[in-house]
Amino acid sequence: MNAPATLDLSSAQQALDSQPFSRLLGTRITAFGDGAATLEVGIREELHQQNGFLHGGVLSYAADNAITFAGGAALGPAVLTGGFSIQYVRPALGHTLVARAEVVHAGRRQAVVRCDLLTVTEDGTEALCAVAQGTVLTAGA
Repeated sequence: MNAPATLDLSSAQQALDSQPFSRLLGTRITAFGDGAATLEVGIREELHQQNGFLHGGVLSYAADNAITFAGGAALGPAVLTGGFSIQYVRPALGHTLVARAEVVHAGRRQAVVRCDLLTVTEDGTEALCAVAQGTVLTAGA
């Protein structure tokens, strides 16, 4: 995450918009602060795999970014993903993918973050489709 020094929702969206891949997907950050972040991606046909479900790579992308933004909300703007794992629990179908990440532990230089990935239908019904956990590190020395 390469964000301006001020950490708020607007600067987080600017940081997200500076990523060409995030712009390609049309990703929005809808919540940011207090060690948490929520990203949303509209689900469209171009993001599906061969069986008609949202591609796992899109889920992983959303988890990675939500984890890093949540870590940045706790550690400051100069952070990088140290690593993450993801478990897919059901095929992703719906209108919108929501990645909700929250820091579960933060030290001075790293944070452990959990991320729930849900799909939302047009009527607002949510379904958990994956769970991820990662480590976010400060980018400085």
